[in-house]
Amino acid sequence: MHSRTFLGLAVVLASSLLAQGATLAPLHGKCTINVSDDGARLRLEVRPDECAESRHCGSNFSDESLKRFTGITIADLGREGANLTATLAAEPGVFTCSGKVHAAELDGASNFTPDQAFVDRMGRLGFSGFDSEKLMAYTFIGVDSKWAESMQQTGVKGITVDNLLALRIFKIDPDYVHSFVSMGYDMPDADKLIALKVQGVNGEEVRQIRALGYKPTLDELIQIRIFKITPEFIHRMQDRGLKDLTIAKLVQIRIFKLDE
Repeated sequence: MHSRTFLGLAVVLASSLLAQGATLAPLHGKCTINVSDDGARLRLEVRPDECAESRHCGSNFSDESLKRFTGITIADLGREGANLTATLAAEPGVFTCSGKVHAAELDGASNFTPDQAFVDRMGRLGFSGFDSEKLMAYTFIGVDSKWAESMQQTGVKGITVDNLLALRIFKIDPDYVHSFVSMGYDMPDADKLIALKVQGVNGEEVRQIRALGYKPTLDELIQIRIFKITPEFIHRMQDRGLKDLTIAKLVQIRIFKLDE
């Protein structure tokens, strides 16, 4: 799934913050599972009961989470009239989509049952404020307590129940955190890590830039990716006779298209 789709999912499923101690009630709705346009993946649409008749409200998924479903395959969607229950069982809860196959599509009822034991484990790690919608998002994205604890143990500050979604969406793990610390950077906070990973900042590119004599800050690393300040670009500007090329000057060259 593209990062923009992932971020949209996080917003849709994690936007509602309920009061502490709210009941973790099951979520019911309608669901449709069919085959993606490329014919290689399953595609899921989940619609709350209040918009069950509309195809324009709800959430769409076509990513790695569907590979974790049991009870359904692409071949199953070719079995006209088959009764299927697709199940995604994860630590935060269990999601099911049960219905009948018609015209290569499973259409039926969805159910998500949150797991209080997961909430209790996360509570012991200091995370609170969960609701059923957020737990369903965790289930699809693959947030689990072991990974959350491993991120805490790195020393990263500012991890919340909300940005855990983005951290997981962009596959940020302790190794990614340590790749910056090992190069002498101060420990990034959670939001900075997300910004770095969204832009695709990685250790190898950082080493290449630093090999040219630069010592970019974390914010400059983000700018380098946004404005495509590659070693090749730097060498090209140097070959034009430009001197004292700081990161800020290289960014300005890109902004004002002075390299064209």
